[in-house]
Amino acid sequence: MGLRDEKMLTNGEPEEAEEEEEDIVDPITVIREQCQQIEKCMAYRARLETCEERVTSRSNTQETCTEELFDFLHSRDHCVAHKLFNKLK
Repeated sequence: MGLRDEKMLTNGEPEEAEEEEEDIVDPITVIREQCQQIEKCMAYRARLETCEERVTSRSNTQETCTEELFDFLHSRDHCVAHKLFNKLK
């Protein structure tokens, strides 16, 4: 069946399905966003951003922000772990 075989409404547009599927939101994404807003995570994120600014401002450096990134991710994921499993079925 081609596009021309679809049911058409009176205005000439194709008929949409009666029920649209809901977009399923991954609970971990929502919880990560919430956890990033707590004070402890924001402090680690500020340290990470400061490091990134310092590293990108230099043309020749071997410094990386790996430690700061891991600290931030650890803090955020620690918060997520306490909230996520309550949301799972």
